[in-house]
Amino acid sequence: MSSLKDKKVGLALGGGAVLGAVHVGVLKALEEKKIKIKAISGTSAGAIVAALYAFGKTPLEIEKIVVEFEWKKLSSLTISKYGVLSNEKIGEIIKQNIGDKKFKDANIGLGMIATDITTGEKVILDKGNVADAVIASTCIPGIFIPVEIEGRFLVDGGIVENIPLSPLKGKDIDFIIGVDLVPERSYKKPENVIEVLYNSFNFLVKINKKAQTKDADIIIKPDLSDFNAVDMSQIKDLIQIGYDETKKIIKNL
Repeated sequence: MSSLKDKKVGLALGGGAVLGAVHVGVLKALEEKKIKIKAISGTSAGAIVAALYAFGKTPLEIEKIVVEFEWKKLSSLTISKYGVLSNEKIGEIIKQNIGDKKFKDANIGLGMIATDITTGEKVILDKGNVADAVIASTCIPGIFIPVEIEGRFLVDGGIVENIPLSPLKGKDIDFIIGVDLVPERSYKKPENVIEVLYNSFNFLVKINKKAQTKDADIIIKPDLSDFNAVDMSQIKDLIQIGYDETKKIIKNL
């Protein structure tokens, strides 16, 4: 443990919609063991937690914010040829809690992943407006309307890099922890069109993620097969699972 405390740690928080609550438990366990995070990155749900933490919110404060999340507050029905919902309210929640900030104002290194839906390219977001970047990184294609940043049409980063290791490169860190929220299997039948679209997106993420994790020193990967990615009532249980799994992995180092 003492050796990990002495290292410059980078934390990559993966995407997973409501499963992102796991990240709060991960941060709780790391702080409890006095492991300092020098840089943090996020994809999709991970981008929300990463932004809050990079601007000084404690795990307990993030837990309060996440527990109070409601689906109706996170999205709104809209009429667009590009998506069913708008997720601009996620950006509003970020602004309410950290202010209308730029990446350069963060307390620690911060980066996020989005996908250019025109070219299929990975886009690392680490400059400009933080709330706009979070909106882009959480923009599940087909569900949310893509976000335009600097002339690029951006959607959820999970398509190209769901465990966002690449934003941590060049951040003067020597130990990378990744958090994988995508369960290998799920037996829950979709109940609506949103879940059908999300499951389809998730299958793509699963195919791509195996090649993406080789640069991490540790991957925290709790068993989330009993959970689904849209039920907000699971949040406290997910936080606990993230905490327990992280404590177990750290203990075994």
